[in-house]
Amino acid sequence: MTFEMLYSKIHRAVVSDANLNYVGSITIDKDLMDAAKLRVGQKVQIVNINNGERFSTYVIKGKRGKREICLNGAAARKAEKGDKIIIIAYASMSKKEAEKFKPTVVLVDKKNNIEEIRDFIG
Repeated sequence: MTFEMLYSKIHRAVVSDANLNYVGSITIDKDLMDAAKLRVGQKVQIVNINNGERFSTYVIKGKRGKREICLNGAAARKAEKGDKIIIIAYASMSKKEAEKFKPTVVLVDKKNNIEEIRDFIG
C-alpha cells in the first residue's frame, strides 16, 4: 500500500502574471523550483488564498532569479496577478518511507524572494 504524502510546497507565492494564451501549466522561477525540489512536468496542486480556488497543473521552468510565478492557459482563469497561492507537490510513499520523509516548505516574501526553507513539522 502507498500513501499520497506532502512532498514539498512553496507557501504564499505571489502570482506575477497570468497568460491565458498558452497551452497550460505554471511557470516557476528555477531558484524556487530548486528550493522546493520540483521537476519540470511535475504535477502540482495550486491553492489560491485570495479566492479559495484549488486546481492541478504541471510545472514549467522559469528563468532563474526573475521570481516569476505565472499561471498559463486555463489555469490563468483561476488566479489574478497579485493573488497569493500555495504550490503543493505530493509523492506516493510506502508506510515506511512516509514515516521517515520530511517534506520541504519554502517560505517566500511578497516579491517571491526565498525567506526560509524548512522541513515540514506537522
